[in-house]
Amino acid sequence: MNVAIPTLAENLHATNSQLQWVVAAYSLAFAGLLFTAGALGDRFGRKGALQIGLLIFLIGAALASASHSMPQLIGCRALMGAAAAFIMPSTLSILVNVFPPHERTKAIAIWAATSGGAGALGPVASGFLLGHFWYGAVFLVNVPIIALALIAGRFLVPKSKDPLQAPLDPVGAVLSTIGIVSLVYGLIQAPEHGWASSSTLTAFAIAVVVLAIFVAWELHVDEPMLDMSLFRNPAFSAGSGGMVLIFLSMFGVMFLITQYFQLILHFSPLGASVRFLPMSPIMVLIATQTPKLAARFGAHRTVAAGMLLVSTGLMMFRGLDAQTSYWYVFACIVPLTSGIAMAMSPMTASIMSAVPARRAGTGSAMNDATRELGAALGVAVLGSLAASRYSNSIDSVISTIPASAQAATKSSLAGAIDVARTLPPADAKAVTTAASQAFVSGIHFAVTVGSVLAAIAAAVVYRYLPHKATHESATEAAEHMAELGVGGTLPAFVNE
Repeated sequence: MNVAIPTLAENLHATNSQLQWVVAAYSLAFAGLLFTAGALGDRFGRKGALQIGLLIFLIGAALASASHSMPQLIGCRALMGAAAAFIMPSTLSILVNVFPPHERTKAIAIWAATSGGAGALGPVASGFLLGHFWYGAVFLVNVPIIALALIAGRFLVPKSKDPLQAPLDPVGAVLSTIGIVSLVYGLIQAPEHGWASSSTLTAFAIAVVVLAIFVAWELHVDEPMLDMSLFRNPAFSAGSGGMVLIFLSMFGVMFLITQYFQLILHFSPLGASVRFLPMSPIMVLIATQTPKLAARFGAHRTVAAGMLLVSTGLMMFRGLDAQTSYWYVFACIVPLTSGIAMAMSPMTASIMSAVPARRAGTGSAMNDATRELGAALGVAVLGSLAASRYSNSIDSVISTIPASAQAATKSSLAGAIDVARTLPPADAKAVTTAASQAFVSGIHFAVTVGSVLAAIAAAVVYRYLPHKATHESATEAAEHMAELGVGGTLPAFVNE
């Protein structure tokens, strides 16, 4: 979607606010409904939740491809985000309930590799489609893929659900939706409006209050939507915290380096996207091998080593300057992506191993929520750190240009480049050079903070993440059901 923003601005005459909301609408709907959708899948059937989500996503994508106004497109994006909230928890919870414990870690590794690698493929696909077709093609391309998934899922995906048919938690669902939407909204707004702005602080205040009420409610309800005792399990808490940091690093770096490619190295949007393409095969290759590494060296060592690689890759970005070649950037991407792939799969397995199979949808929703929160934090925190350093570094230069142009120059590198086009050649070169150097300085500051956080995370997961993810077997599930008063022997998955 980010690749398509310039095209939407041109063809649909979108305002900056509308461009922001076409991205934010999806994220807010997706994050806000994750826990509710995961709980509904556990209660009424995960296959049904997956199929319904795919169908709604297909409808949303088809309508988005035919959109002729930004409000219509924003509405379609929100619908697609709501559909994704049903799809993503269902995919992982189905794997947990279909595969026996000795195969589950490998299945989760393939799932993690696929979902991680797709993040690098998406921008390239969007850039290619926008170069050959109209903007609606980036949505319409989903329709045949989803149609195939619907048909295949009808015959290949078994049915499963919580055998206890636990009652729903509507109060928890409402509180989690309001709290998470407020938190993600605040993170989305912070880089543009400022961390101390009234809208940002209000969003964070609502998030803190509502999520505190949510925790209190979940602690006292008989069948909580999210069992708070899970956070006392190191596999769950360390895995969730580590996942946030991994996606913070991944999306924060992609956000900054995409601008570096386009505004400093002068690559096209498609050219910038293509240069991230190596992330995908690296992710798939490494992530699918992590079960072997975790089995041999332990999940805690594998994840810690991955975090150290992430820290190393981030620190290597400090070698960037305004004339750095792509190949140095590629050399930074290799350890960063390898580390993300090494850490992501074992942490996903740890999170899911801590959750009973009957509540796999909730566990999967938590995994997805940490990824979404990490992505939002990456753009908000690393982006804001880079912007702050840029603004401070450019101050000494803008005093020589007209006062009317100083604010735009200080606001961003793109603004400085636009201002430079209106200045005499000598002043234009001075402003462009200074702005480029200030932006690179901002990258240096942001990646240093990210590198330190990743190194700290490596120490934490090494200390607290369990050596091995111990998944619940069918026998253990049956014993658990018996303890709760449910008789009979349970198969690997329970048919509806």
